[in-house]
Amino acid sequence: MKDLSIKKLYYSISEVSKITEVEQYVLRYWETEFEQLKPQKNRAGNRIYTNKDIQTILLIKNLLREKKYTIEGAKNILATDVPTEESFQEEIEFGRNDKGMNKTTSKREKPSLKKDLEEIKNVLENIKSYLT
Repeated sequence: MKDLSIKKLYYSISEVSKITEVEQYVLRYWETEFEQLKPQKNRAGNRIYTNKDIQTILLIKNLLREKKYTIEGAKNILATDVPTEESFQEEIEFGRNDKGMNKTTSKREKPSLKKDLEEIKNVLENIKSYLT
């Protein structure tokens, strides 16, 4: 992942692809799947991404590729938690700490995990009642 130390107002899709290390065709596909990712277009019709768009892309990338969420799962997380710079940093930090589990986790992780486990439990109970 490249450093965003040089701040610009807008980035082209090729610049965003290099910064995020996500292929351009994947970025276009994610635009169709995630309503939070809607870059504007300039007069020529080219996509122009803001820093917020890049943060959203990095969060989506983290959810899909590092945490192994499905697209639907990532959509649910993004729908309940609009990415901010703070939440983005928490997601990245949690992703880094995910393997070791010896560092402190983010404040959002525990309630989210509990909610996810409750949903899984409900689904399993429904399946069980259907089978019996």
